[in-house]
Amino acid sequence: MTVKAIVKANTYFDSVSLMSLSTKANQIEGVEQAIIAMGTEMNKEVMKNVGLITPEVEEAKSSDLIIVVNAANLEMCESAFIDIDELLTKKETSTEKGEVKYSTIASAAQGIPEANLAVIAVNGAYAPREARKALENNLHVMLFSDNVSIEDEIELKKLAHEKGLLMMGPDCGTAIIGNVALCFANAVRKGSIGIVGASGTGSQEVSVRIHEFGGGITQMIGTGGRDLKEEIGGIMMLDGIKALEEDEATKVIVLISKPPAASVEEKVLAQIKQCKKPVVVWFVGGDEEKVKQAGGHFAKMSKEAALKAVLLAGADESKINKRALNIPLIEEVRTKLTPEQKYIRGLFSGGTLCDEAMHAAMEKFDNVYSNIQRDPNYRLKDKNISQEHTFIDFGDDEFTQGKPHPMIDPSTRISRFIQEANDPSVGVIVMDFVLGYGAHEDPVGAMLPAIIEAKQNAEQEGRHLEIIGYVLGTELDPQNLEEQVEKLLAAGATHASSSQNAGLLAREFVVKGE
Repeated sequence: MTVKAIVKANTYFDSVSLMSLSTKANQIEGVEQAIIAMGTEMNKEVMKNVGLITPEVEEAKSSDLIIVVNAANLEMCESAFIDIDELLTKKETSTEKGEVKYSTIASAAQGIPEANLAVIAVNGAYAPREARKALENNLHVMLFSDNVSIEDEIELKKLAHEKGLLMMGPDCGTAIIGNVALCFANAVRKGSIGIVGASGTGSQEVSVRIHEFGGGITQMIGTGGRDLKEEIGGIMMLDGIKALEEDEATKVIVLISKPPAASVEEKVLAQIKQCKKPVVVWFVGGDEEKVKQAGGHFAKMSKEAALKAVLLAGADESKINKRALNIPLIEEVRTKLTPEQKYIRGLFSGGTLCDEAMHAAMEKFDNVYSNIQRDPNYRLKDKNISQEHTFIDFGDDEFTQGKPHPMIDPSTRISRFIQEANDPSVGVIVMDFVLGYGAHEDPVGAMLPAIIEAKQNAEQEGRHLEIIGYVLGTELDPQNLEEQVEKLLAAGATHASSSQNAGLLAREFVVKGE
């Protein structure tokens, strides 16, 4: 194999564009692996770890664009660079006729005075500076960028709070503002329910279930994943609650987060107590009694949160299809699995979807491991090696440093799926497939060959391999929801109707002796 790199000095592309370009580059014929990234130390370290370091890469500066290709020979590398250059050129010249490009936030704010929000997706080293400029120009901010320090996040959120602005992020990948979906989000109808979420896919899941149950969204405010940590203090979630309380169109508020810091949870619950609107709280693994004492409506899981929200908003419960668990299917699968097939392997692109399925398993099993487990005793020693019941969040930073998010590029998850499918102790593999803006154009299709081969191999070895797929999306999304589900079923997989049901089915399939 031949590794060759090109460094384009002082050439900047935002992280969203680079994720998409890397995915396309890896699809070029003859390319074993390709990375397109800015020359930050973190990105160079990733390239070193995967054997794609060259002298040119080592010398690159953070303002330089690195293109590195691993192919069978030099000729294939050179051919790939030509194709990649066309991708870059197409990206640079894709501005529609009549559209104006602005080189700075200040010039854009001046040139488009009616604009009130900036979406920022630049290298983390520069993100705080650009976010500060946006706030100083009285713009709300959605900061997609990650690798921003806690100190910078606190400073930005305090500034936004003082100015009465939203500071969504850093590492905020999902929002719906003014009925416009931003970054990773689904197409859902407008309605009377507002969401404040410290979880991207968790917020997507609840918004999609609300849509399915006949409700709709006013605003979906992302906070960034660290907002409810003790250091940050929940600044954005608290401001988000106030904003939705003041919004006349919002009748019900839903809060979503992985387990918050205890001190921050107290602040949030205190604000719920003062809120004049009903508030549904889905904090994964949360305390029902605390929420009730604050006057909130506790939800243990995602579908329950959506259902409570639409009912509080005035929906007729008798007209809602709640999609109960398929008990006969559970009994049927249990009979197919051998006594040795004891374990679940959850392979997720969404962190909160992974957390939800993991917590469902933890209710019945005490040997549940993950790369996102909070208990260090159950955190995987090696993220690449599963232990007993294992749930992997492939969207976690340790998997995405220098690589596209799995909702864009599923290749890392596909490799792990093949590994897990060959383990004779595995009874169930459960996966999410996220649709919507920004996501892969055909997530199920990308995984399909591996699913079909895994099912065939298991059958030849005389064992049943149960594969559960959950497709997060609506009939309005750019991808075709119905076609995605049909592909899963045609491959012999079980389709779960919600994230909640996916986690419960996976757990119940491998329960022994009931």
